[in-house]
Amino acid sequence: MGTKIPVLVSARHLHLSQDVVDILFGKGHKLEPAGPSNGQFLSTSRVKVVGPKCSMENVAIMGPCRGFNQFEISMTDTRTLGIPAPIRMSGDIEGTPGVKLVGPAGEVELDKGVIVAKRHIHLSKAAAEELGVADGECVMLRVESEGRALIFDDIIARVGGPESVVHIDTDEGNAACVVKGTMGQIIKK
Repeated sequence: MGTKIPVLVSARHLHLSQDVVDILFGKGHKLEPAGPSNGQFLSTSRVKVVGPKCSMENVAIMGPCRGFNQFEISMTDTRTLGIPAPIRMSGDIEGTPGVKLVGPAGEVELDKGVIVAKRHIHLSKAAAEELGVADGECVMLRVESEGRALIFDDIIARVGGPESVVHIDTDEGNAACVVKGTMGQIIKK
């Protein structure tokens, strides 16, 4: 059946600059991993996100800090919060809506950065070569799950990371009944 790749559901989360972290948590606050990490990590720090329609408490922040601010949400979250966020690749935040963040030490009104993250596959160079997939190539993915196998289209390959993994959001994960250990298979177009 071909190479199997783990499918992970990426729940709503923030990527923040150190300047914004300092405002929200106090000068010099350091994002600490919630568990073992080897690079990017889920931090122990949480904030409140305030949208036009409602607020969300305890929103996770990913570490380490980045050079820009971004809030990744699902399409359901856009409707719940009342923020018309576009589907974008991480980092593509120009022309996107902003949001208010409230931390224990202060508040920040981001003028941009709210996106629905485009589903994507991280592939190691070896896996990309084996599969014949180039960086930036658009592929499909068959997700294998009990009673809800699903083929996702328009998935962007990102080649060069240490491991191969698929990232989809909570809406997509729920549609395919993704649980820990769910695997997918790339289908070239």
